[in-house]
Amino acid sequence: MKKQNLLTLFFFGLVSLLSAQNQKITLEEIWGGAFSTKGMDVLHSMNNGKQYTVLNFDRATRSTSVDKYDYKTLEKVAAIVSSKDLPEINYFTSYSFNANESKLLLATNVKSIFRHSTIGQYYIYDVATKKLSLVTDKMIQEPTFSPDSKQLAYVFQNNIYIKNLETGTTTQVTADGEKNKIINGVTDWVYEEEFGFVRAFQWSTDGTHLAYIRFDETNVPEFSMDIYGKTLYPQEYTFKYPKAGENNSVVTLHDYNVTSGKTNQVNLGDAYYIPRIKWTNDANELSIQVMNRHQNHLQLYFYNTQSQKAKVVLDETDKFYIDITDNLTFLDDNSFIWTSEHNGFNHIYHYDKNGKLEKQVTSGPWEVTTYYGYDKKSKRIFYQSVENGTINRDVYSIKLNGKGKERLSTKNGTNDANFSTDFTYYINTFSSATTPPEYTLNDSKTGKEIKEIVNNNDLVSKLKSYEISPKEFSTINVNGNHLNMWMIKPKDFDPNKKYPLLLYQYSGPGSQSVANSWMGANDYWYEMLAEQGYIIACVDGRGTGFRGAAFKKQTYKELGKLEVEDQIGVAQKLGKEAYIDANRIGIWGWSFGGFMASNCIFQGADTFEMAIAVAPVTSWRFYDTIYTERYMQTPQENPSGYDDNSPLNHVNELKGKFLLVHGTGDDNVHVQNSMRMIEGLIQANKQFDWALYPDKNHGIYGGNTRLQLYTKMTNFIKDNL
Repeated sequence: MKKQNLLTLFFFGLVSLLSAQNQKITLEEIWGGAFSTKGMDVLHSMNNGKQYTVLNFDRATRSTSVDKYDYKTLEKVAAIVSSKDLPEINYFTSYSFNANESKLLLATNVKSIFRHSTIGQYYIYDVATKKLSLVTDKMIQEPTFSPDSKQLAYVFQNNIYIKNLETGTTTQVTADGEKNKIINGVTDWVYEEEFGFVRAFQWSTDGTHLAYIRFDETNVPEFSMDIYGKTLYPQEYTFKYPKAGENNSVVTLHDYNVTSGKTNQVNLGDAYYIPRIKWTNDANELSIQVMNRHQNHLQLYFYNTQSQKAKVVLDETDKFYIDITDNLTFLDDNSFIWTSEHNGFNHIYHYDKNGKLEKQVTSGPWEVTTYYGYDKKSKRIFYQSVENGTINRDVYSIKLNGKGKERLSTKNGTNDANFSTDFTYYINTFSSATTPPEYTLNDSKTGKEIKEIVNNNDLVSKLKSYEISPKEFSTINVNGNHLNMWMIKPKDFDPNKKYPLLLYQYSGPGSQSVANSWMGANDYWYEMLAEQGYIIACVDGRGTGFRGAAFKKQTYKELGKLEVEDQIGVAQKLGKEAYIDANRIGIWGWSFGGFMASNCIFQGADTFEMAIAVAPVTSWRFYDTIYTERYMQTPQENPSGYDDNSPLNHVNELKGKFLLVHGTGDDNVHVQNSMRMIEGLIQANKQFDWALYPDKNHGIYGGNTRLQLYTKMTNFIKDNL
């Protein structure tokens, strides 16, 4: 009897062990955060370069605090401020220091406007006296200390205000701000989305001048969306959105003299876009980057506040287009560091204060991907590049004269760095396709690891009980190009069997989907599909990034032509593999990837059996000016480029199974895109599936939305591929 019980226990124990080693990934786990990674909160390196601060949230007390840590020991040194000690506020969601770190600006009651922009209430906390003061009882945007910390500029209802922090008085700088007409000091929708910034004012280094951009969007067409909400009647939300070929805001640059209260409009000739402004180290000199509408002519101006004149110091043109960056850095002598891909690859350059080239600092058939900064003590520049392979990222340093290059990172994969203010230390973030994020403290001179800060070993252990198939990286030769590819096969892959293939891609200009980095939520979904007998692959075709300007810009004026040819070519080539069922190939994508998936199943009707398009652009005529015209010029100049590659003009070719998904509250890629395609498919008498997500934006998330969406897509794949 006892022997039998022991055998029974052994049997069930063995079954339990085997079951634990073969757990199946579920959508509930993916979207419930079961595989989330530990990381580091965004840190602020303090002026001394030896310490940093982090915003921490205490779940037990539901309070927030700004805590100071030591780089060398990683130990907490002090709590600078905690909402537990502030009776006026329950918690704050962000903070920023003034120049000498004696005061903090604390944000509360913050609400989103668009992708980056917010409004909120702000308090100033004095570190020495521990006193808290409300900036204003109004909901404001982009409050910013002056360099001497005596004043604070902010935007309220499209006008700029300056509060004197010594007297408490507030001065209104502009008075013509009006919703959907005039904006002062913050950007309009399209600048925010495509040039990637919100605050459009800058203090001079001595705090005596405030430069700001004014947007006159009076003649920009309006776009409206219905917000369904929970009220009896839907509400209409209207905002200015310039579609390709339509009027943009008329932008002008202004210089406000804080002492005199006078404003001067800066003469910038025929400047069409002003994507960046930044004061030089000369308190009287402002740098301004201006572009033409085609975005293939970039000029760097220096404006002098005393002479009130602007001069061009750098003039760059390109046959196709120029990307804007935040890399412009001024040295003590007002010479500057600049990045450009005018020689075919993105590299770092050093110019003197008059715009004369001193030195091309980096060079080679590879791209600088991130510029971190310049250390004036060692005269070294720190940057990230793909010199070690386009799917990898490494951290480097190099002297200003272009000599003494050092690779600081040591592991192959994706390395990213956050440097201390004095460049003594940096925190390296590393991950690869097989290693979840690791955060380490490193020496900036040698790259040597000093101490591990955060790892995800617990996740590694957890995943051992799941059937995870590693990504296989390779290249595939299609249309005369060796394209980067990853592939995930079932854990029990048998080369003598035939498997259905699902392609994922994004394919947008300068993008990258094939990277040696850790898994995101979609990757776990692919692992789940692989468990169910699918092969998933991803290929970065022509037009994607980090392989030089020629590779990236060959899709100019015809978005969707070469990219679609490549994805069809990939499917056809993989379909010839013995282990791929050529009759069961599908493709999916989101946003630009949805545009591509739609085009692929229409134009590649004999190649693809199934496609899913989420939030797709269906005609570039519907998308915004800055993004679209950068790659396509205007539809008036290039009508065939817009129309020949629009999915709307290929709906008659649909043969396979097609799922179309969109959020009705998408302010970026409007649901109009999908509505037009739905109507086109209906009139072509094509059967397809579609789903609209009420009031959801371009990300289609919130509550159980992602779980429901991915359940729908999973079922669609299983039923049709």
